[in-house]
Amino acid sequence: MPLRRIGLTGGIGSGKSTVAARFVERGLTLVDTDALARDLTARGGAAMPAIRARFGDAVVAADGSLARDRMRDLAFADPAALGALESILHPMIGAEAEARAARATGPVVFDVPLLVESGRWRDEVERVLVVDCREATQVERVRRRSGWSDDAVRRVIAKQATRAARRAAADAWIHNDGIGLDELHAQVDALIVTWGLAARA
Repeated sequence: MPLRRIGLTGGIGSGKSTVAARFVERGLTLVDTDALARDLTARGGAAMPAIRARFGDAVVAADGSLARDRMRDLAFADPAALGALESILHPMIGAEAEARAARATGPVVFDVPLLVESGRWRDEVERVLVVDCREATQVERVRRRSGWSDDAVRRVIAKQATRAARRAAADAWIHNDGIGLDELHAQVDALIVTWGLAARA
């Protein structure tokens, strides 16, 4: 049976989104769980009534969307708050991800930043692909892209699975450190061939 469900993950700043974009260029369907979370927590998003009921107006921005910085600070400080947020979002994300995958006619790549941490996603996909790089590279990329301080990036990294844990959960991993875009794309293209994924040139 051809592979149909690939789980893609990697730490913050690993370059996972660039790898995901290459899969799309090669004709695969991408289900981005971060994008689904953003839709659910946008103004009028389906998750906002439950989030407001659980956490109050303090985590709701003036436009009615989730105040991400405030929610992030709360979740980092209070594991119970993080658990409550996940209990609201994860079932909604899962249901929408499955609905989108069901409409696909070929292989589906599920982009799941916390695939290893979640515990459940490993059973939902046939193969896991990890994008990996050094922590110093992660910090530099996120600082350059988002303007975060080094300490802020490292706090996020500390909450994520370790590099070793991600690689241990992987069926394959892509090295994305000290290389150019062409080399990164070549690794993705080689994996598409190795795994026999239907794709267009």
